Amino acid sequence: MPVAAVVVTFALTAGIVLAAGANPIDAYRQFLITPLQSEFSLLEVLVSMTPLMFTGLAVAFAFRAGYWNIGAEGQLLCGAIAAAWLGQHAGGAPKVLVIPAMLVLGALAGAVWALPPALLRTRFGIDEVVTTLLLNPVALLVVSGLLNGPWRDPVTKFPESPRIAGGAEFPQLVDRSRLHLGFVIALVLAAVLWFVTTKTASGVRLRAVGLSPRGARFARIPVERTLLTAALVSGAVAGLGGVSELAGIQFRLTEGISPGYGYTGVVAATLGGLSMIGVTAAAFFLGLVNVGAGTASRVLDVPTQLGEIITAALLLVAVGLILFRRYRIVRVTA
Repeated sequence: MPVAAVVVTFALTAGIVLAAGANPIDAYRQFLITPLQSEFSLLEVLVSMTPLMFTGLAVAFAFRAGYWNIGAEGQLLCGAIAAAWLGQHAGGAPKVLVIPAMLVLGALAGAVWALPPALLRTRFGIDEVVTTLLLNPVALLVVSGLLNGPWRDPVTKFPESPRIAGGAEFPQLVDRSRLHLGFVIALVLAAVLWFVTTKTASGVRLRAVGLSPRGARFARIPVERTLLTAALVSGAVAGLGGVSELAGIQFRLTEGISPGYGYTGVVAATLGGLSMIGVTAAAFFLGLVNVGAGTASRVLDVPTQLGEIITAALLLVAVGLILFRRYRIVRVTA
């Protein structure tokens, strides 16, 4: 299904590439091949995929339980807020203490932001798609209020927080590159969530609730508690994504710290078939498209927004193919 989704998406977007004044084959070569041909661009692909892994894993874990968390964007922002607060007050504390504390606090912030929609779903049956989605702009408004108020940089007066302390910054994995510790944390998290969802009794209960809540209740699985746990874990994972972006890339809180990572995480989760390994592969592909869009813009003089168009089309095609898998093509003979 993922391969078919990519092929169909590229076929559908070929007309848009032609309208932008480029040959589709040349454009797709810049999207998919060129970023792999140098160490710098390959490392940038890994940097680009890191936040998508966090949000994709968060969405996939919740979706597996039948909890449709569309609020990873807001949960990521809350994780970034928590990391920025602790990073500003870290002082000269050592990294071995500050970084774990930031991760715990960021995960907690994401889980707290995910709690109200989860309670509304489990206690009152209110659709979490709406509530989680509507909390995303609220989180962005909180960020904007902080940056235009108490956290405005006192030196530059720009709407951004002061830079976090050096002890709160993630170490870089490769010299003269932006690849940071968050990439390793995302990989470890993917492995842990894969083990939990596929090799443990909790994972079986999670999938059972997602496939059939009524059947799960018949099997005496606590459906509401399972949904609540899935929602909180999902929010915590997305919150870790906010910590990763702030401590590994931005080093300060800004309104543009996330260009929609939470929404793109839905694409990664869907394209990856809600599998943790699939999400990792989908995040790599989306990171490849993101870096390739910049390359195509420079080489072929096409808009960088082509990457966003392809990503959006990919989500629609993937959803369509998921629905199509429920049917079989049958030849009717007279």
